[in-house]
Amino acid sequence: MTLIIGLLIPLLGTMIGAAFVFLMKDEMSPRVQKSLLGFASGVMVAASVWSLLIPAMEMEVDEGKWAVLPAAGGFLLGIGFLLLLDELTPHLHIGTEKPEGLRSRLSRTAMLALAVTIHNLPEGMAVGVVFAGAEGGIGGLSLASALAVSIGIAIQNIPEGAIISMPMRAEGNSRWRSFIIGSLSGAVEPIGALAVVLLASLITPALPYFLAFAAGAMFYVVVEELIPEASEGEHSNLSTIGFAFGFVLMMVLDVVMG
Repeated sequence: MTLIIGLLIPLLGTMIGAAFVFLMKDEMSPRVQKSLLGFASGVMVAASVWSLLIPAMEMEVDEGKWAVLPAAGGFLLGIGFLLLLDELTPHLHIGTEKPEGLRSRLSRTAMLALAVTIHNLPEGMAVGVVFAGAEGGIGGLSLASALAVSIGIAIQNIPEGAIISMPMRAEGNSRWRSFIIGSLSGAVEPIGALAVVLLASLITPALPYFLAFAAGAMFYVVVEELIPEASEGEHSNLSTIGFAFGFVLMMVLDVVMG
């Protein structure tokens, strides 16, 4: 039961954020959006370091100074995977007019949703791989630390859900349609997490690589998308403050609950 709840918590965060479309009349202000983008970035970086990369190296502690190799290799593979996904998947980022990825006949709304959906995949993988390690009692990972990751991802999914649904509304979609699209963008997280958990028995020897892989994938999203969007134009200082609060919150969650 704990496992099911843990896998669904991040989706709940996305749905709560998407529901902001019912509470806000106009577009989200640039100040709020930059603060939320910075906050989400901070949570993801802290989760990558404290909950994924450090445990990945601790699992290989018997290897001495070479314990860093699985973490380094997995991290680079995660970066490469998201880079490839970005190049192949047709998508459109909020606030831009030129689609990225392969050419397609998809609607603007569909490509906006895809842009966030493909970037939610590593977050789901991160939750799944930590729960897989906790279920197997591997590398000192516990259910409490896995829940900390799940809650942290859910918290940063709240602003992400709002950042998706509000522009959908501005594009002319109804509030309910905007809410549904925003919520569905987070559905890939429990699906990705469940897939990793089901494969747990097969990936146990490679768990350090998978932890670092998820960290690399999340870092790619932060560096490629979130930070540039948060730093562009005015009020970038708000995104820096948001990053600090997000990082500290996730760090505290991991230490206290881990």
